[in-house]
Amino acid sequence: MHIPDGFLSTPVAAAGCVAAVGSVAYAVKATNKKMGEKQIPLMGVLAAFIFAAQMLNFPIAGGTSGHFLGAALAAILLGPWAGVLMMTCVLVVQCLIFQDGGLLALGANIFNMGVVGSFFSYYLYQGVARLFGGSRRAKLVGGGLVAWFSVVLAAVACAIELWVSGTMPLKVALPAMGGVHVFIGIGEGLITAAVLGLILATRADLLELQKA
Repeated sequence: MHIPDGFLSTPVAAAGCVAAVGSVAYAVKATNKKMGEKQIPLMGVLAAFIFAAQMLNFPIAGGTSGHFLGAALAAILLGPWAGVLMMTCVLVVQCLIFQDGGLLALGANIFNMGVVGSFFSYYLYQGVARLFGGSRRAKLVGGGLVAWFSVVLAAVACAIELWVSGTMPLKVALPAMGGVHVFIGIGEGLITAAVLGLILATRADLLELQKA
């Protein structure tokens, strides 16, 4: 899902940069107002976990592989704006040090995986939690489903950007990106549910619904 350089047109890459810079700038402002002494250390630990988890790839059918995204987990625990900041930090380090995703496409990658992934996860999880209550099963199942959807939606956003850029037709990009990430999302959901289960067993207070 990390778009390399040369795959996006100049207007699409520029729009991605503008959207990412605007989102991150507001995220810094919103996070400074809402994060307390309990949340700041958690942000650092969670960002480190997401970074490490993204380094581990698991095989998918057809010789492809996928890795953990983490946007859903970050948004569920700390809210969407904190999720945007954590995902931005992870993606910037991956781009500059590990060449995972192009520098010119960094804005689009932040928008797809950080902004889209975090906000979609946050609001869908809020809806699931209010609809099915705060039981352990509802939180685990809801978190897993939200994580799966976040990966698929970010992949769809990527496919649309490739299509608008003229890189490939939508009828090719959408099945290619969406089809593979349907399976990658299963791993995302299982990992997210497992982490939430561990948190529920040790620090259930961290799963209180966060305000946007």
